[in-house]
Amino acid sequence: MPLQTFRYLACGGSNYLMDFLIYTTSYRFLFKAKVVHTPIGAISPHIAAFLLAFSISFPVGFYLNRTFVFTGSTLRGRVQLYRYAFLVFICILLNYIFLKLFVDQMHLVAEVAKLLTTVIVVSFSFVTQKYFTFKVQGQESSVVNRES
Repeated sequence: MPLQTFRYLACGGSNYLMDFLIYTTSYRFLFKAKVVHTPIGAISPHIAAFLLAFSISFPVGFYLNRTFVFTGSTLRGRVQLYRYAFLVFICILLNYIFLKLFVDQMHLVAEVAKLLTTVIVVSFSFVTQKYFTFKVQGQESSVVNRES
């Protein structure tokens, strides 16, 4: 297994574990599996728990990826952050869509739905981070040269 993949799995796994613990704890104990009423409207408990967990895992995930996983990126830090935020926005949409699908339409338990959603979103995220967010200049050509 390549070192970068191992680091991604280790950092991502740690970040995910933290995210999942925050999600589960907030869903069961903070929001008590009930609709959360806010000044802007009602939010289902699984979405409220996702938003809380995400607000913590986003900055932690960026730091871990930039510092330990994709260290060879030739992009400036602010470009990485912008791209990371863009990718995270897409991942939020994917999380929302899959959680709504799995919980509201397929009636899966919220924690199981979160696990399935994570597998899908993390797979998409790794490829996108490697080749877009933390891109290394000439990465595509070095892959071609190694295969020759």
